[in-house]
Amino acid sequence: MSFEVNLNSETVDAVHPYPPRIVAPGVTVRAVMEQMRDLREGSVLVCRDEILVGIFTERDALHLMAREADLDVPLEDVMTANPVSIRADTTVGEAIRSMSSGGYRRLPIVDDEGRPVGTVKTSGILHYLVEHAPEAVYNLPPTPRPVTQEREGA
Repeated sequence: MSFEVNLNSETVDAVHPYPPRIVAPGVTVRAVMEQMRDLREGSVLVCRDEILVGIFTERDALHLMAREADLDVPLEDVMTANPVSIRADTTVGEAIRSMSSGGYRRLPIVDDEGRPVGTVKTSGILHYLVEHAPEAVYNLPPTPRPVTQEREGA
C-alpha cells in the first residue's frame, strides 16, 4: 500500500493521539499555566458540561505574559473559543491539511456529542511520517540545499 493511500485511509488513531487534558472555563489562567508547567503539557482543552468550548495553548500563555496581562482572570476570557476539532474517523491526510491551513500544532479529537477524546499533536504526525516513510526521512543530507561559499568554475 502506498504512503499516499495510507494518508487518505488511515484515521488519526494512527498518529498516536494524546489523552485530553481538560479544565473548566472558570479556572484562572495562572492556575492553568501552573498545571501545564507541572504536567509538561503545551495545551489544555476547556470544557463546559463535558463539551469542548475552547483551547488554551502555550502560545496563548506567551502572548499574555508578553503583554503583562492579568493572569488571575478566568480562562474563558482569554481562551480560543470554539476551536477547530476533528473526529476520530478523520483521516491523517485531512488532519494534516487542517493543521497546515490553520497553522495549528494541536487539534482536539471530539466524539459526536462534542466531548474531547484525545488530541493530535504535530509530534504525533511527525512520528507517523517517520514510521511510514523512513527512507525519505533518514536519507536526507545533513544540509539539504548547501550554499557554496566560493564561485565554482574557471
